[in-house]
Amino acid sequence: MSHARRPNRGPSAAAENRAALIAAARELFATDGYDAPLTSIARAAGVGQGSLYRHFPDRVSLALAVFEDGVTQLEALAAAPGTTLDDMLAQMTEQAISSTAFIDMVSAKDPRIMRLRDQVAELLEGLLSQARTAGRVRDHVTTEDLVTAVGMIAGLLAKIPADVRRETAERAWLLLRKGIER
Repeated sequence: MSHARRPNRGPSAAAENRAALIAAARELFATDGYDAPLTSIARAAGVGQGSLYRHFPDRVSLALAVFEDGVTQLEALAAAPGTTLDDMLAQMTEQAISSTAFIDMVSAKDPRIMRLRDQVAELLEGLLSQARTAGRVRDHVTTEDLVTAVGMIAGLLAKIPADVRRETAERAWLLLRKGIER
């Protein structure tokens, strides 16, 4: 990612600037945490502070845009033929591994965050129903249980070094699957 500031191209660059800001925020939130300086995010995106605040009036708005991008990826996966509950949980885990900085923010009761959480729960519901019909998941397992499991793993990953997150996530899922799967 270029850290050099691009020349101002006016409104025609708005979509490109927004995408660059989201990419830079994803990267810096992952490495420096949710409190990464917004000036660093603007610099990494190659835009000025004014551009940052035109697109995202506050830190939560920027973090939500990063989350929304992740939810869009999950929606695309859910829509792909043959996607299983395991595929979705694996993708959610990958996102948790790379986005641990957002864990504290997700616990907030901001209605925008709750809306995204509900979107993810809807994606899980359909795949959980398919897995239950196929006899792969215990009857008592709910969508809320899966959201809780992902949250537990994400919370754990947020507290450990990046180099052991993947292995830790795999071990945690191994334990949790014993209660989920038949």
